[in-house]
Amino acid sequence: MRARGSPFERLFWRATTLVVLVYVGLPLAWIVSLSLKPASDLADGHLIPRHVTLDHYRAVFANPHFPAAMRNSLAIASLATVLALGLGMLAAYAVVRLRFPGRRYLLGGSLAVAMFPPVAIVGPLFDLWRRAGLYDTWTGLVLPYLSLTLPLAIWTLAASFRDLPWDLERAARVDGATRMQALRRIILPLAAPGIAATAVLVFIFAWNDFMFALSLTSTDHARTVPAMLAFFTGASRFQQPTSSIAAASVVVTVPVVALVLVFNRPIVAGLTAGAVKG
Repeated sequence: MRARGSPFERLFWRATTLVVLVYVGLPLAWIVSLSLKPASDLADGHLIPRHVTLDHYRAVFANPHFPAAMRNSLAIASLATVLALGLGMLAAYAVVRLRFPGRRYLLGGSLAVAMFPPVAIVGPLFDLWRRAGLYDTWTGLVLPYLSLTLPLAIWTLAASFRDLPWDLERAARVDGATRMQALRRIILPLAAPGIAATAVLVFIFAWNDFMFALSLTSTDHARTVPAMLAFFTGASRFQQPTSSIAAASVVVTVPVVALVLVFNRPIVAGLTAGAVKG
């Protein structure tokens, strides 16, 4: 029988959940409110707009730079996700199943790379990319994104692979399958929830990057949406583009929210895999 807890415990957890939801949802609600307010009402301090307008959304889509930035964000984040998943699955499988010198240090080394502050390398990377011809290119952003996303992919996928029933792989090997065939046909389908959760997390990390996108691009050829928002201007030199930035932020957030909602169950299953044993 499932324990229900005392009335005080239920009240405590419900109140805690409500506080967390308000804390998380209030900034998003405020951004949506700013995007719907006319410029004259931005400083009124009201969460619910007194007058609703869609002019800021029209201005965002009328901006010739916005579609290009959306296309760049989608393409670059997708490429970084595919590469991080492909390399991360091989590295995670090697860490979990193979025995080789330095295996214990692979996860620690990847974590150390991920914790290195990007601001410390963006300057030398800018100069290196200019010399190598990678400045303001998709490749020039995908490669730095791998330094952020690949360690995350290795860690989450290794946690998912550890909890798989390896007897199935052994049976496939006995039947004549190679190690890569067993990985592709047995391990990866079983690890699908963890792979889906990793893909969503990696995509969000690449989608939200601002520092590399701002420092390593200069035109619409590779500039992504987070960097493009820094160049938004108002209708005049004396007007702040607050509402336009808020509207663009809402538009950029919608794909990420939709992605999380669509893959909600695989994400939860993947992130909680191995939490309960037996």
